[in-house]
Amino acid sequence: MKKLSSLTLALVAAGLVGCGSANYADKQQTTAPGAPGDKPYWAYSGKTGIGTSYEAYKQGQYSDQASTQTVSKVWFSIAKGMITETMFGLIHQAQIKDMQFIVTGPDFTVTEQDALDVSIDYLDKDAQGRPLSLAYKVTSKDKQGRFTLEKHIFTDPDGQTLFVRAKVHTELDGVKLFVNVNPYVNNNGLNDFAKVTEQGLVAWEGDNYLTLQSSTGFKQASVGFTGQSDGLAELKASQSMAQRYTSTGTQSGNVNWLAELGDVDQQTTFDLALSFGTSQSASFREGAQSLARGYQQVLAHYGGEGEAIGWRDYLNSLEPMQKLSAYTADQGKLLYTSALVLKAQEDKTHAGALIASLSNPWGDTVAAEQGHTGYKAVWVRDFYQVAMAFLAMGDPQTALTAFEYLEKVQVTDKTPGNHGDTGWFLQKTHVDGELEWVGVQLDQTAMPIMLAWKLWQAGVLSDEKLAYWYKRMLQPAAEFLVDGGLAKILWNDTQITPPATQQERWEEQDGYSPSTTAAIIAGLVAASDIAKLAGDKAGSERYMATAKRYDSEVESTMFTTAGNLPSKQSDGKYFFRIGKDANPNTDTKLSDNNGRAGMDKKQIIDGGFLELVRYGVRAADASSITNTLPEYEDENLPENLRVKYSFNFAGDPNSYPGYRRYGNDGYGEDEVRGTNYAEQGQNTAGQRGRVWPFFTGERGHYEIAVASQANALDDNAVKRIKYTYIKGMEHFANEGLMLPEQVWDGVGVNPFGYTLGEGTNSATPLAWTHAEYVKLVRSLADKQVWDHYPIVEQALK
Repeated sequence: MKKLSSLTLALVAAGLVGCGSANYADKQQTTAPGAPGDKPYWAYSGKTGIGTSYEAYKQGQYSDQASTQTVSKVWFSIAKGMITETMFGLIHQAQIKDMQFIVTGPDFTVTEQDALDVSIDYLDKDAQGRPLSLAYKVTSKDKQGRFTLEKHIFTDPDGQTLFVRAKVHTELDGVKLFVNVNPYVNNNGLNDFAKVTEQGLVAWEGDNYLTLQSSTGFKQASVGFTGQSDGLAELKASQSMAQRYTSTGTQSGNVNWLAELGDVDQQTTFDLALSFGTSQSASFREGAQSLARGYQQVLAHYGGEGEAIGWRDYLNSLEPMQKLSAYTADQGKLLYTSALVLKAQEDKTHAGALIASLSNPWGDTVAAEQGHTGYKAVWVRDFYQVAMAFLAMGDPQTALTAFEYLEKVQVTDKTPGNHGDTGWFLQKTHVDGELEWVGVQLDQTAMPIMLAWKLWQAGVLSDEKLAYWYKRMLQPAAEFLVDGGLAKILWNDTQITPPATQQERWEEQDGYSPSTTAAIIAGLVAASDIAKLAGDKAGSERYMATAKRYDSEVESTMFTTAGNLPSKQSDGKYFFRIGKDANPNTDTKLSDNNGRAGMDKKQIIDGGFLELVRYGVRAADASSITNTLPEYEDENLPENLRVKYSFNFAGDPNSYPGYRRYGNDGYGEDEVRGTNYAEQGQNTAGQRGRVWPFFTGERGHYEIAVASQANALDDNAVKRIKYTYIKGMEHFANEGLMLPEQVWDGVGVNPFGYTLGEGTNSATPLAWTHAEYVKLVRSLADKQVWDHYPIVEQALK
């Protein structure tokens, strides 16, 4: 056995760690059979909570010298009342699938995966009920009233540990509490080894170690292979761990831990430390130190009480938040949550790396045999939305750090495998810049320029710094928006000719897109202004001339006057989602995707045209915009082509608007079989994309633009927008105040039991949705659209 630190030895002597029972030590050590175990899958994606510690920057980076505390690189998630994917290291590196508690009595065994009555709340809230940290209280009640399990969940900001307090209350005798963990060390569900030691449970792959310790030790413990020798079936059947294994031996696989925490005497509390390190001793040491610090100190530091730097300090630094709360319909609860959630979805090795969601979409049906990022990755478009939200809520430092990070994901001559032109931004990458998807989405090339201009206008980027970034990153991006070029990297070998894009914002179709073109024009007008500052007169003129040319072609390429939507509201004149050719009146079909056959482009509408107004390319009352609204709002369109849905929520007599991405969307649950997306293969007929709540925010932004343009954003208009669009988004949040990617729209079979407007298993929380909510609140408070570009409006008059 490796030599332990003096602190760990002291804890062992005090009985704070270890497996501690005499009969346990007498059991014969055996190797678990059944390798490699059942096929591994990720966890349910509809998270009701996520968390990590708040860490302060030092000169725009994360550093152990930034404060008196270590940078904690642990993230966790909660779904269906259980602790699910918990990450350590980089933000996408999951280390467990789930962690559940099991309660047994003389004649029953109840797991957290069983049907319990679950509620979730925040441990630290202000007088208005607004969360002050991402520390959770999850209460699970047995439906037969035999016990209540309460969990407190947060990370240790001074170490690499997930701290969990489990409290069980019961009036029965003979009740015991167990804990069960399914390690997925190093971001996959195979290749793991596991064993029981004096200090606690261990799982590892290579030099990645995961350990579990209890403040009171384990009465007995076992390791095994999931579904084969994990002991769960026996525990359910006999309420005992008669067969136990101390090691998984020389074979790796999908491993499992099971341990008895102890007897429950009316109300008993157990503290656990799930810890991480690059060695077994380092991981155990992290957990032992967290347990030694104790529940009160770890939670206090997490929240930022006293001299500690924590989540309260972050919220206190956001100067506009008190004012913005007055423009919410829930006294700022979702606003404060959104601020916490957005900051929590930043990697702490690569500062400024903002991911799309701390989840794997439809995870419980996605195999985990190999490493997988899911949505725990960088998309520049989602990234832009979040960076703009940081500015809106009063965190310019994170917005600036995020902008500077973008250099890592721009295509250059040094990008691995690149044999084409440069300047564009990669479709999707890991937070360390590793390539994953390499399609060209021209809005993602324009948005870094737009963000730079906004940072400059806000005084966050100085003239000198902006000129520096123009030469280094923004000029190559602008040049690509003008000339296009050859994208030749990995599978991609495509000539890009702007403003036609290889992929629009839904990553599925090529051609001329209103939303993409809006960003391209805004990006080029911003680039022209920046180039002028940098002394590049020729570039400035070139970018402006190109922006005006693209602007002059918007209606002639994307606005049909021969529309064939089966809508009584339509006069045949409207923007469609995207077209492969430059003639908006042809019958060109879109490509098949997501199990949906391609249809005539003129029959597929979406809300992308509203981005033309948001960025200043078109006035809110432009005829092409107002002519498209009837089709967009038509709830009598055939189900497959319909985009808008109205929602009613319990206890509220009002109706709230929601929108799908576009007609004929297949990115969602199967409406015929009821299966999750990709469960039967990504091109299975019957898949249906659902309503995305952030479109309610986009529609609200348009209403702000309309009223602002007409100088009619009076108190009545503010109240109407607040209690329609802002409150609508608040309704879409789940009990933990997490905003989803998609919500159930009531179409098709519903084996999951979703209620109307409830988040599905696609991805929750979605950073883009939280960002859109923050920006909508800021826009209403300012009485003007937050990410509007007046310079675009002026240039295109």
